[in-house]
Parts: sequence; C-alpha cells; structure tokens
Amino acid sequence: MDSLSKYSDQIKSMLVEYAPKFIFAVLLLVVGLWLIKKVIAVAKIGFERRKFDKSLVSFLSSIISLGLKVLLIITVAGMVGIQTTSVIALLGAAGLAVGLALQGSLANFAGGVLILMFKPYIVGDTVEVMAQKGVVTDIQIFHTILRGDEDKTIIIPNGPLLNGVIINITSKHL
Repeated sequence: MDSLSKYSDQIKSMLVEYAPKFIFAVLLLVVGLWLIKKVIAVAKIGFERRKFDKSLVSFLSSIISLGLKVLLIITVAGMVGIQTTSVIALLGAAGLAVGLALQGSLANFAGGVLILMFKPYIVGDTVEVMAQKGVVTDIQIFHTILRGDEDKTIIIPNGPLLNGVIINITSKHL
C-alpha cells in the first residue's frame, strides 16, 4: 500500500509540473498553425499582386509553410521539455548534405525561380540562349523548353541559362 501511495504522489506531482506546460504547448501549436495559414494566405495575395507565375506562387507558399511549421514544432517540443539542440544540429547537417549532393539541381532550381520572378522572357517569346534559338514553349522550375528550327525540342537547364546571355528577339512582355 505504501508503494501505491508513493506512485500516486509522484503522478500527482508530475501532473502539477507538466500539465500547464503541455496545455500551453498544445495551445501554442493550435494558434501557431492558424497563424501559419493566415501568413500563407497573405503571402499568396502578395505574390499574385506582383504577378508571380502560378507555379512559383504555389511552390513558394509550400516552402514558407514547411519552414514555419518546422520552427513551430521545434518551439513546441522545447516548451514540453524535449532537448531541441541536437534536433536543430541534425536538421542543419542534413540540409548541408542535401545541398551539396544536389548542387547542380539547386542551381537550376534557383535559375528557374529567378526566371519566373524577373521574366527575362515568357512563353511565346523567340529567344537565343546558349547558342540555341527558338520559341519558348514552357518555363519549368528546373529547365526551359524551346521549339527550334525544324520543329526540334530544345531543353536548356535554367542555371547555366540564367548565367549566360539571353537575347529576347520578340520581347512581347517588355
């Protein structure tokens, strides 16, 4: 009986100690997720007002949402009492490893984002890039597709494309 009373006292003291932290953490999680939704909605409106490409709006919104949710979860975990220092270090190391492994793809991705944001050319423009000439048929996040002479399909990675000379022959949008 004495050990049962001892365990009961331990459980009560743990509830008194951890219940407020847990309730506040759950409250923060709910409010944080609601705020993230609102921030994403405002960001989408801002992107659309600046006439960002729809695929870029969707992608940037997803990236912002993911980043904010990771920060929220780490914050909530720290409030509950979980040591987050090692988790943050692990995420940083994983991000560095992935970045180094995907260096070429990330350059193409960054080029695609910049092309979609600054629009040096749009679909339908006739351009000359990297010794290739054609009509832009599609601008994707990693590469641009041209329709060249004799109906050839030319696929050019966005990273090197953005770092080179772009001659926009038609400039329909300028």
